[in-house]
This record gives sequence, C-alpha cells and structure tokens, in this order.
Amino acid sequence: MTTIADVDSIAQLRSSLLRISRRIDRQVSPGGGLTNTEVAVLGTIATRGPMGLGELASYEGINRTMLSRVIGKLEAAELIRRQSSIADRRAIEVVVTRKGARLRERLMAARSRLLAERLAELPPATVTALFEAAPALDALAEVLEPRP
Repeated sequence: MTTIADVDSIAQLRSSLLRISRRIDRQVSPGGGLTNTEVAVLGTIATRGPMGLGELASYEGINRTMLSRVIGKLEAAELIRRQSSIADRRAIEVVVTRKGARLRERLMAARSRLLAERLAELPPATVTALFEAAPALDALAEVLEPRP
C-alpha cells in the first residue's frame, strides 16, 4: 500500500495523470484557436455556473491580467458573456453562452470517444482496474479543489 512518504509512487501518479490529460488535449483540439487555458476556463464557467472574475481567477489559479485576456477572447468568440450579478448588481459575472455550451459538449464527447477507443486497446483487466480506480481519483480531485 502506498503511503504519504512514498515519494516515488506519488510522483508516478502525478506524472501519469498529467500525461493522460495532455495526450487527450493534444489529440482533441477545440478548434477556433483556443488554448488549453481558455478551454479550461470555459469548462469551469459552464460547470460551475455564473462566477465573478475574482472567484474564477482563484479557482483556475491564474492571475487577473491573464484571466482578463482569456475572458476577452472567449467573449469575442461569443462563448461566454458578462452579466450583472443577481446578488449584487454592481458585480459582474461571466456565464457560458449556448454556443459555448455546445462547443464544450462537442469537446467532451470527442474526448470521451478518444478515451473509449484507447481503452478498447487495453487488456480487459487493465480497463477494469481503471474503472475501479475512478472513485478514488474523484476523491482526489475533490480534495485538490482550490480552497479560499
């Protein structure tokens, strides 16, 4: 069993997760010249609902200047829009547009297809082990969520 002190196992897990994510990203292009950061921000806005820019910058772990550029590009592409906050009319939130939601759905479907195709190339026992690990990976994702 892996312990917190097992630095090599932790490094291997991190490396594997990163390689998987990057390889999927490289093979499934969003089109429109969007960067991985822009796709990630779009996904966050789509899944977490209307968000203020400060909250979004914190969640994505990027500075406000970078976020401003990303928001500008997504807005120009009509993938998101700014609106007044319902809770505080002085505050601005960003929300995904119908066009942005459709793009995100296409990307998610393409990524799922790619993953399914590649899983079909693996031995059944390996696929079973990966599916059995999914709840543990979800738990890891939960504890890795940014904290205020």
